[in-house]
This record gives sequence, C-alpha cells and structure tokens, in this order.
Amino acid sequence: MWKEFTKGIIKENPILVIVLGCCPTLAVTTTAYNGIGMGIAASFVLIMSNIIISLIRKTVPSETRLPIFIVVIATFVTITKLVMAGYTPDLSKQLGIFIPLIVVNCIILGRAEAFASRNGIVASALDGLGMGVGFSIVLFLIGFIREILGSGKLTLGCPMILDPFTIDVLGKGFNPSLVMILPPGGFIMLGLFMWAKQLLMKTKSA
Repeated sequence: MWKEFTKGIIKENPILVIVLGCCPTLAVTTTAYNGIGMGIAASFVLIMSNIIISLIRKTVPSETRLPIFIVVIATFVTITKLVMAGYTPDLSKQLGIFIPLIVVNCIILGRAEAFASRNGIVASALDGLGMGVGFSIVLFLIGFIREILGSGKLTLGCPMILDPFTIDVLGKGFNPSLVMILPPGGFIMLGLFMWAKQLLMKTKSA
C-alpha cells in the first residue's frame, strides 16, 4: 500500500514523468502561494473522485464509464470552486478558469480510468493522495523559484489555514528577471525540473 502513495511523488510524478497537467503548471505558478492553492484543490478532487469511482466501479457499465467518471469529478470540482470562492476569494480569482478546468485535467481522469476503476478504496485513495502530493510539490517548487527570480519576493500561506504573506527575499537592490513570471519562464522552469528528474534517476540507476 505504501508503494501506491510514494510512486506519485517521484517514480510516477504526474508532471515530471507522466507529463500530465502541464497547462495549470505553467499558468498558475507565478507565485508559490498560487502553486499551493492549485495543488490542494487538485489533490482534493483527485482523492475524492478516486474513492467514489473505486466504490462504484463494479456497478458502472463499461460503455458509459467515462461520462460517469467526468460527472463524479465535476461534482467535486464544483464543491472545490464554491468553497474557494467562499473562503479564499482572492485565490479563487487568481486561479480563475483553471479551477473549473480541473474537470478535464488529464491527471485526474487518467487516474480514475487507469487505477481507481480497477482497484480497491484504500489503494485508490493512496494513489490519489500520492499523485496529489507529487503534483503539489512540483507546483510549489516551480512557483517558489519563479516568484523569487521574477520579483525578488515570496508569497507564502496555506488556503483556509494561513493567510498569504509576502517576504522580500532578495532586497531592494535585486534586479528581477521579469521573464520568470511570464509564460516563457514557466516553460524554462518546467524543462529544468524534468531534466533534473531524469538526471536524478540516471544517477540512482548507475
């Protein structure tokens, strides 16, 4: 069971290995806080949809499984969007359309089809948790680096637990690299992270 959790963090990381969910990864990681918020939202939907799909997997006709899976996922996305709009309205506005687009996030639908529809509740929940943690870590790290290099500051916090606060990390004398908070900066950081992951795996196997 432990393997079902840990695989999503490194070995089968949804962004760096399976290369899914790259659209929100590039779009929302202009700050570390946005990355945390998106990671938590996607993780909640991933875990809960995995659990429900695992529960109903034996009663769902194979011909209609994908529409049913999407309805389940859309239900939890709607819950997430309403909760975020009520409790973290600023974050909800910053993430914008990328919260509703969790419905068609390939990570979530992919885990529903490839894993939750074929395995038990506990294993499916751990799979969703591991994939969510792996997704969240990458979002946070990319947002962390992009924000520091792009503005010299860092916004931290945890939605609904700790309000965001900004730290001036590099001081007033720092000349920010604005490209890092623009789309090209997202592509650069994602490429560097993928390269580092491959280098790490080669080093381990050597």
